[in-house]
Amino acid sequence: TGQDLHASLTIGLPDAAKGTKARVHLPTGKDVEVKIPAGMLSGQQIRLKGQGWPSATGKAGDALITVNIAPHPLFKPDDSDLRLDLPITLYEAALGGKVRVPTLDGAVELAIPAGTNSGRTFRLKGKGLKAKSGTGDLLATVRIVLPEGSDDAFTELMKKWRDSKPYDPRADME
Repeated sequence: TGQDLHASLTIGLPDAAKGTKARVHLPTGKDVEVKIPAGMLSGQQIRLKGQGWPSATGKAGDALITVNIAPHPLFKPDDSDLRLDLPITLYEAALGGKVRVPTLDGAVELAIPAGTNSGRTFRLKGKGLKAKSGTGDLLATVRIVLPEGSDDAFTELMKKWRDSKPYDPRADME
């Protein structure tokens, strides 16, 4: 049998999630179409039987295609789960509200409860990647983002709050 050959291929996260077909140029000079199943993880391999180097007896080895997933601007894969930083306003964190959360299948609404702290993670069931064990979840971690540029009324409100209702979120760190 001929020797196996190695090649690699980079695809986007949405293609990895849904499955796709991609062309890959093999070191033998041949171009082949590779079927990539849904839920492929970065670093996994696809074996193409008989597409490797030919042998003297005529039976070719296999081609091993390593699939890499390009970084996504919003989502970070974590096994079959996806992680997302979700920016929210100070008033959404304090008062609660509905916010739109992007997913690979389009945006969904998430109810943010009043009094939500930065760093809290919400689990959106079934909005992750498909895997043999089932579909993963989307883990959206909220990050409170203050508005650009300061506003006098906001600054005064914060000073009043600081002076009349002080609290120390770091008290148990000492």
